[in-house]
Amino acid sequence: MATVELTKDNFESTITDNATVLVDFWAQWCGPCRMFAPTFEAASTANPDIVFGKVDTEAQPELAEFFSVRSIPTLMVFRDNVVLYSQAGALPGNMLDDLIDQVRKVDMAEVHRQIAEAADHDHDAADAHGH
Repeated sequence: MATVELTKDNFESTITDNATVLVDFWAQWCGPCRMFAPTFEAASTANPDIVFGKVDTEAQPELAEFFSVRSIPTLMVFRDNVVLYSQAGALPGNMLDDLIDQVRKVDMAEVHRQIAEAADHDHDAADAHGH
């Protein structure tokens, strides 16, 4: 599957409707972004079960701001609506392949349990302080 152009109109539905989504925040003027594009495109072809989305930070400044993207390229990985990875910098193909393998192996039931536990802890802490 080729990469998908993500905008503020389709970003949320893309993340919620797909199990795993890799998002490349980029801009046309960014040399490292242009160098990373073929690697990202090749990975999208090699992994048809994963959605590979691209956010043009010039055209979609709200998305870049929402995710606090300060430098590009920035790669984010969402799985079951959870950000598992977020890092600036272009990855070589072998490192991107390794990242995809690691993402596939994550026990999302455990991740969701940890998120729920942290939320309960935050809630309990707020209760203890009378909020």
